[in-house]
Amino acid sequence: MKITNPATMETITTVKEDTENSLNEKFQMLQEGQMKWKRKSLDERIKIISKYYDLLEQNKDKLAAILTSEVGKPLGESLGEISGARFRTKFFLENTSKWLKKEQVFDDGRTKDVLDFEPLGVVCNISAWNYPFLVGTNVFIPALLAGNAVLYKPSEFSTLTGMEIRNLLLQAGVPANVFEIGIGGKDVGEVLLGLDFDGYFFTGSYKTGKYIASKVASKLVPIGLELGGKDPIYVTDDVDVEKAAGMAVEGAFYNNGQSCCAVERVYVHEKIYDKFVDAFVKECKKLKVGDPTNKDTNQGPLTRSEQIAVLEDQVKDAVKLGAKLALGGDRPNLKGSYFNPTVLTDVNHKMKVMKDESFGPIIGIQKVKSDLDATVLMNDTEYGLTSGVFCKDNARAEKILADINSGNAYVNCCDRVSPYLPWAGRKNSGVGATLSYLGILTFVKPKGYHLRNF
Repeated sequence: MKITNPATMETITTVKEDTENSLNEKFQMLQEGQMKWKRKSLDERIKIISKYYDLLEQNKDKLAAILTSEVGKPLGESLGEISGARFRTKFFLENTSKWLKKEQVFDDGRTKDVLDFEPLGVVCNISAWNYPFLVGTNVFIPALLAGNAVLYKPSEFSTLTGMEIRNLLLQAGVPANVFEIGIGGKDVGEVLLGLDFDGYFFTGSYKTGKYIASKVASKLVPIGLELGGKDPIYVTDDVDVEKAAGMAVEGAFYNNGQSCCAVERVYVHEKIYDKFVDAFVKECKKLKVGDPTNKDTNQGPLTRSEQIAVLEDQVKDAVKLGAKLALGGDRPNLKGSYFNPTVLTDVNHKMKVMKDESFGPIIGIQKVKSDLDATVLMNDTEYGLTSGVFCKDNARAEKILADINSGNAYVNCCDRVSPYLPWAGRKNSGVGATLSYLGILTFVKPKGYHLRNF
């Protein structure tokens, strides 16, 4: 399998893909390894993962360079992702003992009820390329701490990063038969769905997530799906327009918009609409498109070159239906899979750009008359991952967000993930939760002990 640099379209290296036989061997090995791993005390597992936490910092420059080379994100963002992965890992290191502690929940003098937790077993993590360290950490760190073995399949677009993650975990002391990776694309994923894992955890598109759910449903094992989004923000009429525009641009174009929680729809109160659009476009013009290894670059290439056709189609559709192209809409004269930051105004919900996931550097801005108008439009989607309101009055913002059907709600911020809060989507944005204490309990099964003396 060729690993391609999306900034240059050159082959970085080739790697050997897994076969059905090799995946079966890895799965059997993990089953054997998990039995010993779960018998280690939680303190022992925490000590090992703590070493991995330290190794991320010690190797961050090398890891960031590899990540940038295969997914195309600017080097500073790659370093930021590794820092974020350490922050989430630290959360799990500090909180897992608290939530997996054996607990007596009832005692009437005759019978004691005790709640305990056991690992699921061997879990399959089919992960994503846009944030391989972050979305992987959401799964394999709490899973390993809880006593599970993990078969981690990195995306074919972030394979080298997946291999580095495995190397560091093994270097930290995780046994080779407790954490393995599956190398390859769709065919490898298909084989994994046929194996008898004790849980499946996927990050990616709604279409693939739905397919995975249908394939493994008969196994009656836990499944977690972290899927896409069409995340809206609403800018009320009382904000500092320039400040709001700056935050909105960052939320829309960070990682080139290739994020499930990137801002993809902007609704602006009619009183400030024109002023906001001017400020937003002005901020977008400051974005630097180019070589992701250059310090000044904050817009690298798209990881998947085929996404360019999706963005071009959304621009063409919007303009045909009456939108104005305020910025971009085309490709720069660069060798890699680049697309210029694109802003469409005077949009509406008949247009693909306001309904279909874009997953790229494109945004639609729509005028609204009231908070109610904004609420109706924000809910007009098949997705339900995040939503945000920029407003000076937090009570007003929270009131609006209470009526929005999304798993996360932002007030005067966006595109943010906290390990202290559950990351959970609604509707086509997913099933289950990672992060927070809920994301720890995701990787265990409860056992109730009813204890009575003779």
